[in-house]
Amino acid sequence: MTSRGTSPSFNRWFGRGWLAAGFVFLYLPIVALVLYSFNDSPVPNLWRGFTLKWYAALATDREIQAGLWLSLKIAFLTACGSVVLGTMAAFALVRYKRFSGRTLFSGMVNAPLVMPEVVVGLSLLLMLVSVQRAIGFPERGLMTIWLGHLLLGMAYAAVVVQSRLLDLNPALEEAAMDLGAKPSQVFWLVTLPMISQALMSAWLLTFTISLDDVVLSAFLSGPGATTLPLVIFSRARLGLNPSVNAVATLIVAIVAIGVLVASYLIARAERKRLLDLAEASRH
Repeated sequence: MTSRGTSPSFNRWFGRGWLAAGFVFLYLPIVALVLYSFNDSPVPNLWRGFTLKWYAALATDREIQAGLWLSLKIAFLTACGSVVLGTMAAFALVRYKRFSGRTLFSGMVNAPLVMPEVVVGLSLLLMLVSVQRAIGFPERGLMTIWLGHLLLGMAYAAVVVQSRLLDLNPALEEAAMDLGAKPSQVFWLVTLPMISQALMSAWLLTFTISLDDVVLSAFLSGPGATTLPLVIFSRARLGLNPSVNAVATLIVAIVAIGVLVASYLIARAERKRLLDLAEASRH
């Protein structure tokens, strides 16, 4: 018995019980969504048998197809741009401890993380409308949605990459420079491989954030540019069509496969890195 009168076995099973309850709370709705995507009934909560007709209906649903394609394009562009800009911001904050305006720069990078998306979306809308009236560009659509998602994604990517850069051993980079490597070579051959896992994690995180964003997309979208979350949200207000369950199930499957593949690649890269370090230490 412990000092508080509970046994270690009770504490272990109590913790496991809370963990299991947390997983059930998080994933049971997703499991229900997947199951009802195969429901033959048009009523969401009434089971009438197994069917694949809602998946077949997606082949003729042009609105969902257009929304999904637009969401995937924006998410891909957002993830790529966020990783590049977030990495640059992280390097500036980690490698340069003192420069004019550092505190302001750090605050601006992290502001989208704590600022309500409604405020961010409204601010961007007002700014982009003013710019469009002044120079006639950009039109509200893919470009404006991408700019909004990029602003939010860059902040998340900067946090992920910054945490990895803080853990790096600077002696490795200094050793490469002592051996005659140029700063650009040090970055591409030493630093970039060591932060590659953080870059992949930041890419997946920002891709997912962009793919399911509703608030910013609602403010920044225009005629003919409606993302999939906006399509689902508009249909939910009129009563959910079971085809929405089908497309949501496909997205869950795509994201799950992507996460599994990325996790495998990250784990393999980490094992290779540890083996290389062990081999180098033996020599």
